[in-house]
Amino acid sequence: MADTRTFRVDVDDDGIRLDRWFKRHQPDVNFNLVSRWARTGQLRVDGKRVVPGERISAGQEIRLPPVEPDKERRPRRDKPRRDPLTAEETEYVRSMVIYEDADGFVLNKPPGLATQGGTKTTHHLDRLLDGLADDDGNRPKLVHRLDKDTSGALLVAKTARTANLFSKSFSGRTAKKVYWALVVGVPSGDEGQIDAPLSKQPGTGGEKMQIDEANGQPARTRWRVIDRAGNRAAWVELQPLTGRTHQLRAHMMAIGHPIVGDGKYGGQDAFLTGGISRKLHLHARRLRIDSPSKGKIDVRADLPEHFAQSLDMIGFEIAAGDAAAPQRQQRAPRTAKPKPDSRRGERRTRSNRGRK
Repeated sequence: MADTRTFRVDVDDDGIRLDRWFKRHQPDVNFNLVSRWARTGQLRVDGKRVVPGERISAGQEIRLPPVEPDKERRPRRDKPRRDPLTAEETEYVRSMVIYEDADGFVLNKPPGLATQGGTKTTHHLDRLLDGLADDDGNRPKLVHRLDKDTSGALLVAKTARTANLFSKSFSGRTAKKVYWALVVGVPSGDEGQIDAPLSKQPGTGGEKMQIDEANGQPARTRWRVIDRAGNRAAWVELQPLTGRTHQLRAHMMAIGHPIVGDGKYGGQDAFLTGGISRKLHLHARRLRIDSPSKGKIDVRADLPEHFAQSLDMIGFEIAAGDAAAPQRQQRAPRTAKPKPDSRRGERRTRSNRGRK
């Protein structure tokens, strides 16, 4: 179609709903019109039909039909201005900075802070980035996300150019992210790889994932046991080889070892007794990524207080976490398969749906 319009999803819009993208970038197009375009197949993302509530990803191409007559459009309104940050909020976000160069910042995101806002989320990191703006008012840009209750290393770019370069590193899997997790029980063996496709679990509004070998997107996670506490718990290192939503949480639950504090996936089985915190024990410990100005960024983020206290209470030495893994003989990594009762929709945890 000669007059078809196309737009590329920016990194700042990664993960938002399609209808929210219209509010940001096409505010004169009303929701009824967006719905009609979707219903008639005129609205496409990467060539596929979509619905207004579908979530989009950075780099995807949105195709719109030709401009409609003015009667179907609403007057353009200026975007509401964000309230300026308080001095406390500015100090708060600056206290998160653990690395800075000419290209960006690495922050140690605390648990409980959402990366981006939503309908009911007004306190989030994206808003706080105003506190890291330069003298000309240019604010950093999000490059990737961490779940609200996941803590640790998070990269933000200083310019759109470097945001694009960093995004390519993440999408091309040249960036390396290493997570620490405390899990219930002890995986069999010292290390392995989980290869279990994931899809959105029906009835959860896209807020929960499930193992779906028939229709899921490929998802792979490497794991290594750092230390064990009998059969009670294990401290593990996790490296996502793909970047699916809730990948680490869903994968550890799938092999029968939910992350401590992850009631969403593990239900009551995800909590330990003996005074161990009920908060999620998942932390982005290390980030390595190519940097245009420095060659390579390699940063470690300290554990949040509840995670460090839990390791200490169980008897683990934090220094052991960064020790190099023992030399291994050359062999194919052992692949962990999902437990039979979690292979199709996580039947074990269905009764716990909705718990946070």
